[in-house]
Amino acid sequence: MKLQQVLSYVRKAVDDYQMIEDDDRIAVGISGGKDSLTLLYALHSLRRFYPKHFDIHAVTVDLGFQNLNLDKIKDLCRDLEVEYTIVQTDIAQIVFEERKEDNPCSLCAKMRKGALNQAIKEAGCQKIAYAHHKDDVVETMLMSLIFEGRFHTFSPVTYLDRTQLTVIRPLLYMNEADVIGFVHKHNVPVVKSPCPADGHTKREYVKNLLRQLNQENPGVKERMFTAIQNGNMKGWSAYGCLK
Repeated sequence: MKLQQVLSYVRKAVDDYQMIEDDDRIAVGISGGKDSLTLLYALHSLRRFYPKHFDIHAVTVDLGFQNLNLDKIKDLCRDLEVEYTIVQTDIAQIVFEERKEDNPCSLCAKMRKGALNQAIKEAGCQKIAYAHHKDDVVETMLMSLIFEGRFHTFSPVTYLDRTQLTVIRPLLYMNEADVIGFVHKHNVPVVKSPCPADGHTKREYVKNLLRQLNQENPGVKERMFTAIQNGNMKGWSAYGCLK
């Protein structure tokens, strides 16, 4: 997938849900994975021509795994002339060695978000961009249905009262396959996650389930996404679609 196609998806999401305002300073959460790096490329390119001026600041929370090498991400941010902050933590040691959590993802996510939000505030950012794409939206809805018994997923824009930060999700209209295509075409320097729980989570189970459903019933993922858009959930009324 070409960068122009990525920008088309991203601009539509940004416009539909009014994600960006003049003089926004937006932190981009960088895990080193394909999704967050695609988002970084997209926002870096979008700010060149978007009618509302905004700045971006890349932030990575280093969980403390010894085999994590972020040199390629540093080089990329330097080439793109994007400020980059790495937050050093001992989260991996706490979760896997001290606490030995049976469900490490929950505690890890909570601690990671706390460290990330603090760094964002210190960097003077009012917003944080997460790299959730269409597959993530539908998978989260399925997880909610299967494990919680409710129809729910995250919204395109979320205001966090505690931190007074706004979360935006500009990759909302992109399929995971689109992201993979972009990464391969542009040789994006993806950094593999060193987390021992990677690929062994409830989300991975639901991801595989959705893949199977979509293979057996072509188009089911798109229909689920449409159901989410039309489901009257908070934050899902697209401004651009109501004009």
